[in-house]
Amino acid sequence: MIRTAAPADVPLIHTLIRELAAYEKEPQEARATEEQLHEALFGARPAAYAHVAEDDATGEPVGFCLWFLNFSTWRGVHGIYLEDLYVRPEARGGGHGKALLRELARICVERGYERLEWSVLNWNAPSIGFYESLGAKPQDEWTVYRLTDGALTALGARDAGPEGD
Repeated sequence: MIRTAAPADVPLIHTLIRELAAYEKEPQEARATEEQLHEALFGARPAAYAHVAEDDATGEPVGFCLWFLNFSTWRGVHGIYLEDLYVRPEARGGGHGKALLRELARICVERGYERLEWSVLNWNAPSIGFYESLGAKPQDEWTVYRLTDGALTALGARDAGPEGD
């Protein structure tokens, strides 16, 4: 049901990412190309990893997860940050999402990683209920911040002054 993604899966993963972006009501934000995904997953210095969920009866791909390593300075070990987890609507309830998370938990345990973390949209009640049913706990005391586009460019400009430090 769950397998490590291979280079031939990049078009599938790209399609599933776009489906996830549409589900999350942000299709315009899914700008990654297949070439970028291939480089990130299978290039000379992979920065991300992926697994594919397949239907047991048909072998058809029905979902995926994409993740990368993070590091806890408090625990002193790596963890996994789950960037995306998506199961196609027609396959939901079939255990694929749980199997993907179980595989990541297995990797954590096997490698001595102490955290498996991800974010979920506040409005996504079905996913929140699913995650909590597995024992996951929301980190309500943290707020995610993000710099992108013009704000990132402005802050990262080499000629930016030290004002506001």
